[in-house]
Amino acid sequence: MKPTLIIMLKLPRPGRVKTRLGRDLGMVGAAWWFRHQSTRLIRRLRDPRWQIVLAVAPDNAVTARVWPADLPRIPQGRGDLGQRMARMLGAAAPGPACLIGADIPDITRTHIARAFAALGDHDAAFGPATDGGYWLVGLKHPQRQPRDMFANVRWSSEHALSDSMAALPDYRTALTDELSDVDTAADLQRSRPNFSQ
Repeated sequence: MKPTLIIMLKLPRPGRVKTRLGRDLGMVGAAWWFRHQSTRLIRRLRDPRWQIVLAVAPDNAVTARVWPADLPRIPQGRGDLGQRMARMLGAAAPGPACLIGADIPDITRTHIARAFAALGDHDAAFGPATDGGYWLVGLKHPQRQPRDMFANVRWSSEHALSDSMAALPDYRTALTDELSDVDTAADLQRSRPNFSQ
């Protein structure tokens, strides 16, 4: 079985996606950026070594024409970010799975391949973000994840990575490449200059 790459996406509606960025760019501009960023990301990460599954919100967006029609889509469902992440990983096909967001402009196939390679001799892998969070979480056996793996995580804080790793005390955990997500206009300026392509 091929490993699974799950990409979490929100329908790019103004005021519903990247609202912190929207405070700087305007909500229409933030939604436009996210739509084009996620399109480029999906195109860039296609690879025969893994299967891509799109985890979409809101749930009725599974039929949206925004994303490639040939990729399987699953609804994220209800709950906070941790509950949705746990559900998406648990729903993956047998074999290793990695989950990422779509707001990290610098992700490449090489980054994803390194994360899957790390799962060869580790139980979990995290891609640290520069703000103390993480852009990727991977599990060798996602169906066996601890029930409370994401329960006590202080999301959107510098503690998100350490909180998530603390929930896996008996796991062999690898850290992969450090990347940055885009939450504000300042983040956008620091990202690669290809966001306008």
